[in-house]
Amino acid sequence: MNERNTEANTKAVDGMLNFETVKYFANEEHEAQRYDAALRAYERAAVRSETTLTLLNLGQGTIIATGLVGIMTLAARGIAAAEMTVGDFVLVNAYLIQLYTPLNFLGMVYRNIKQSLTDLEQMTALLAVKPEIEDRPGAPALVVRRGAVGFRRVDFGYDVRRPILSEVDFQVPPGAMIALVGPSGGGKSTIARLLFRFYDVGSGAIEIDGQDIRTVTQQSLRRAIGVVPQDTVLFNDTIYYNIAYGRPGASRGEVEEAAGHAHIHDFIIGLPDGYQTMVGERGLKLSGGEKQRVAIARVILKGPQILVFDEATSALDTRTEREIQASLAEVSADRTTLIIAHRLSTIVEADEILVLDNGRIVERGDHRELLLRRGVYAAMWARQQEAAQRQAALAAD
Repeated sequence: MNERNTEANTKAVDGMLNFETVKYFANEEHEAQRYDAALRAYERAAVRSETTLTLLNLGQGTIIATGLVGIMTLAARGIAAAEMTVGDFVLVNAYLIQLYTPLNFLGMVYRNIKQSLTDLEQMTALLAVKPEIEDRPGAPALVVRRGAVGFRRVDFGYDVRRPILSEVDFQVPPGAMIALVGPSGGGKSTIARLLFRFYDVGSGAIEIDGQDIRTVTQQSLRRAIGVVPQDTVLFNDTIYYNIAYGRPGASRGEVEEAAGHAHIHDFIIGLPDGYQTMVGERGLKLSGGEKQRVAIARVILKGPQILVFDEATSALDTRTEREIQASLAEVSADRTTLIIAHRLSTIVEADEILVLDNGRIVERGDHRELLLRRGVYAAMWARQQEAAQRQAALAAD
């Protein structure tokens, strides 16, 4: 019954969170039937549970009543035979009541005990799951002095049968901006996940200021790095809460200052509820550009020394992209920055560009050097420029 109840609740939450997708495909009836099927399964389990509980209580009551009638009959015969007095009869009855009352109570709470044991079993199974990434005993906190990042001959694969990165080796000097580009599936986002230590490298090492990230605490590592993702996820709370999430406990002045640096403060104070405006599930009440600015403000408030921009503008229109790029340039000044880019036009000012293909760095250099080399990067640049020209021509028509 517990399992069916959890399954039904999961389907309900899933359908509500993805209501836009449900409406896009006009699948309201399908979702209703899916939820109804889950509720029917819960209903069958619940009826079975209630039936067995009723049978248990009925059997228990029958046994108690039969025993009580039998012993009272024997006591009555004892009185009739002058072997017992009426007082003995009352005493026997009192003893039986004292015995059966707690037994009857234990039978009534059987279901609660059984359900608690089931929950305890699930909790024990959950606690037995070992985290894939754990801090070493006595691991120190990461000390960020300058913010230099180094990948040293890193190999990695989510599955040993399918390697993702191979011999990835590069350095990001303090305050430098390094861009990662390449075809989809080349391993760009995996590098960001490894830097955050969501996974450990298969071989090689990742270092920050000479410290192997596997030897320091995860909390200190993640506090030192700020990320602006491609798909910004906001909590269903106020704009103020979502910005302040970068550093809980920050003062209102600090939150508003961060919003100002992200060029979203004026927009927020123009809203009817200002900073107390609810953003909706996953921030659906804000546009893509507004959500990205909230994410930038959140990172500014966090104040990390190392920044990661994971295709932070790839889903935006050209005008919004330029505005966001200006905000990102302000944020990344004097900070070590790693940019994962899809649009090459956004990383032409990078100190160094690394071209990843099939998990390997096939080219490296600045924008001008890579164009002169006429390799993978130059071909990608030419394709994107042609696509941009075609779009401009269509817009002109």
